[in-house]
Amino acid sequence: MRRDSIGAISTIAARLAEADGLRDGTSAVASGLVDALSARFAFVIGLQDDGDIADVLAASGLGVADFRRLEARITKSGLWKIVLLKQPMVIDDLGRDHILNFLAFGTGARMLLAVPVLLREGCFGFIAVGFTPETEPKESSTIAILSTVAAMTAQAVRVERALSRESQKLVEENSHLRQELREKYDFRRLVGNSSPMRQVYDQVGQVARSNATVLLRGESGTGKELIANTIHYNSLRSKRAFVKVNCGAFSPELVDSELFGHERGAFDGATSLKKGRIEAADGGTLFLDEIGGLPAATQLRLLRLVEERVFERLGGSDAIEINIRLVASTAIDLEASVADRSFNEELFYRLSAFSVFLPPLRDRKSDILLLAEHFLEKYEQQYKKDVRRISTPAIDMLTAYHYPGNVRELENAIESAVIVCDSNVIHGHHLPPTLQTAELSGTETRMSLASAVEAFERDMIQDALKSTRGNIAQAARMLDSTERILGYKIGKYRIDPRRFKR
Repeated sequence: MRRDSIGAISTIAARLAEADGLRDGTSAVASGLVDALSARFAFVIGLQDDGDIADVLAASGLGVADFRRLEARITKSGLWKIVLLKQPMVIDDLGRDHILNFLAFGTGARMLLAVPVLLREGCFGFIAVGFTPETEPKESSTIAILSTVAAMTAQAVRVERALSRESQKLVEENSHLRQELREKYDFRRLVGNSSPMRQVYDQVGQVARSNATVLLRGESGTGKELIANTIHYNSLRSKRAFVKVNCGAFSPELVDSELFGHERGAFDGATSLKKGRIEAADGGTLFLDEIGGLPAATQLRLLRLVEERVFERLGGSDAIEINIRLVASTAIDLEASVADRSFNEELFYRLSAFSVFLPPLRDRKSDILLLAEHFLEKYEQQYKKDVRRISTPAIDMLTAYHYPGNVRELENAIESAVIVCDSNVIHGHHLPPTLQTAELSGTETRMSLASAVEAFERDMIQDALKSTRGNIAQAARMLDSTERILGYKIGKYRIDPRRFKR
């Protein structure tokens, strides 16, 4: 291959490498061939999925009218045989081709050379170049150049298709993940049917599809983050980001940078621009957990964000507009914080325009069993255990406890019980010590061997009576004992079999 041919190919290869996408790449190929070969025009044809429709990916040297005619007529011309033959083709006189002669009339070109773009799975399309009589080249050397360029184009097509498949895979994975999140945080998946929780569901249903700022209030462990997720994934912003910031997790020196970001040189160590969590949430929802822990200066910056939906990065002077939905939560008494001036009064009123109060678990006792069974199913699957139910004495212990840690503490208790459970039933001795030593659980802080045996025996008898619906004879047979002995034990432990009858 001559040196000038190598130079032409190198130039086209460089243009193709710099292109952004297949259409941009084929445009670089068409214009590069016109320049490198002194051609009158060049075009790149691709086949659509069914193989019968031409897609003019790029053209250089053709006017708009000729481009449209080419797109309409190319499949009816003799040149289309190249798709089947998969061999280079030469048209010596375009003017005599009754379908493509418009190219000769419009451009003055006479000779046309074309080569196929071949992939492993077949012919992708072809590249064609037209020459006037004054610039007609040698066929063999020109076809060699075109074939090399076609091979480079084929590689670009393979890369484009691979990226497209990967992109489609990511889109499908993201869509699947979003669907899983929507299902996970669907209203129907929330556990609890007590009166306080039904009120929470009503409020969340009212506010979810709006853009209103929401303040979630309640003790630690009551499920504020779960409700924040539910609000987002049932809102019009569900396809956009949900960004959570624990306001108490950062020092006062770092919280502004984490929330608002900073410009390069804003402070010692700020060597580059950093976008904050607020910008990451653009178009979606920003969840500020434990907002009562924000420093006073940060509260003022946040107030401007809430009022005007604009902010500035640390060290910056440009106001940045942002489109976010704000959900905040707190476990402290913000009214008291406003009174002692540790929390900005105006920010409090802005945040509390729509408040949702999550009740502590001790105020929704009827939900304890539902939650316990929900967590049992969750951790049974997670730890691959065959734990089918919770015994009656264990349920009594669960419902008698006061749960200072609320739902989070109950979940931890069930997870721990599933881990240590050595049968298919969770008994009282599987529960954490905090529940076993509760005043109403019938246990003692220090338990003798005799007391431990009695507690275990009591659990088994109550569980058997529950299974037999209070039938002492059947319970005795289940426990491999006699009705007389079991009756004695029932009296000793003051168990009332009638409570198990249905």
